[in-house]
Amino acid sequence: MGHAKDIVDTVAAACSFTTLLATAEAAGPVETLKGEGPLTVFAPEDEAFTALPEGTVETLLLPQNRDQLVAILTYHVIAGAVMSGDLSEGMTAANVLGAGITIYPDNGMMPNDANDANVVTSEIEALNGVIHVIDKVIMPPM
Repeated sequence: MGHAKDIVDTVAAACSFTTLLATAEAAGPVETLKGEGPLTVFAPEDEAFTALPEGTVETLLLPQNRDQLVAILTYHVIAGAVMSGDLSEGMTAANVLGAGITIYPDNGMMPNDANDANVVTSEIEALNGVIHVIDKVIMPPM
């Protein structure tokens, strides 16, 4: 791809993903996001985390909730670089968690229709993949 920064460094440079980076560091998938890839990350900005019920992030950061935090974060990551042009209506892509995310490219490409998350900025390319910025934290089905 010809980019000098990996996904983690690209997100860190944007300054609007401090909560995502803090949760990723607490959960451990930072190594995955710095790996060879390619990966596609649906990255919620800080505003998406503040929209969660009060205390949610703090609760997820507790050591006893690490598995739940890892599940939520890996739900946002797809193996392979998925660009907007690769998408088709109702396409399902397997995420790193092993679940499928249904993607609707109309109306700004929406991962996981149950969460109503919209992509607000697409195709931020990184050394090891691509980042699509989303407006909500998408939750795996329980």
